[in-house]
Amino acid sequence: MALHIGVDVGGTKVLAAEVDADASVLRTARRTTPGRRVEVAVLEQALTEAVLEVADGRRIDGVGLAAAGFVDPAGERVMFAPHLPWREDPVRARLAQRWGTSVVMDNDANCAAHAEVEHGAAREFSDVLVITLGTGIGGAVVLGRRLLRGRNGMAGEFGHQQVVPGGLACECGGSGCWEQYCSGNALVRHARARLGHEPTLLEEPCGGDPGRLTGPMVSAAAAQGDPVALAAFASVGDWLGVGVANLVAALDPEAVVVGGGVSAADELLLEPARAALRRSLVGAHHRVVPRLLRARFGPEAGVIGAARLAARATLRDLT
Repeated sequence: MALHIGVDVGGTKVLAAEVDADASVLRTARRTTPGRRVEVAVLEQALTEAVLEVADGRRIDGVGLAAAGFVDPAGERVMFAPHLPWREDPVRARLAQRWGTSVVMDNDANCAAHAEVEHGAAREFSDVLVITLGTGIGGAVVLGRRLLRGRNGMAGEFGHQQVVPGGLACECGGSGCWEQYCSGNALVRHARARLGHEPTLLEEPCGGDPGRLTGPMVSAAAAQGDPVALAAFASVGDWLGVGVANLVAALDPEAVVVGGGVSAADELLLEPARAALRRSLVGAHHRVVPRLLRARFGPEAGVIGAARLAARATLRDLT
């Protein structure tokens, strides 16, 4: 069986996975990264370690790279990545040489869209938006079942729409970006602000130190009904619905599919988001409000889509 590996490179972690022709994940490897503060060489070493761990000594037939950043139309360079160190960097060719196999690269949300349109929650829709919630926000636009890339290949960067003029500083260099209020970072920030001010299960896992609080801690506490954690999800969910309402007003899709690490919270996130979408969407009572769905592949949508792109590229090369 051919070995195709997807690699999802986010702001805090690297996930590599072997994916088969049915979009099933067979084997995974993870590494953590400190975001844009890490040197390129350190980041790419983490990628290499994860890929080699998944390969486990087998010949690799192709790798798909899902990058959390602006990828050029040719899929060769990462032009800008708010949470990663790549800047106008010919990443694809360098990693192909390093790994000794074919490599294809696309934006992480585009990869997630490929997975969800081909095999997942978006299969039955023609016009759909895909939003990935992780360290920040990524997005993809699919119209007529075709991915819309835009002039620079950078369509769908929803997370850097300004929603609060003069608001919170963003890693992209701007301020008031949507991802500062609706993302994994926003979830943790909201919970941290309430530590020490009211009873919460979050005190124990972080030892009372807000700086040690993480997204998985908040998710675990929310699953146990902790009011601080639930309030954090309610805030992020509300901002998700408000932002989606703006996108729906512009693009009028049939559905919006939400993936990325934060989507693992499922209805804790989507229930308040649906309420905010209906409240915020212009003419909501006079139109069909699009369905707001969790990605079938959840946090693994990007890595699955990347691996399937690699498999498709391999097939093209053979023919």
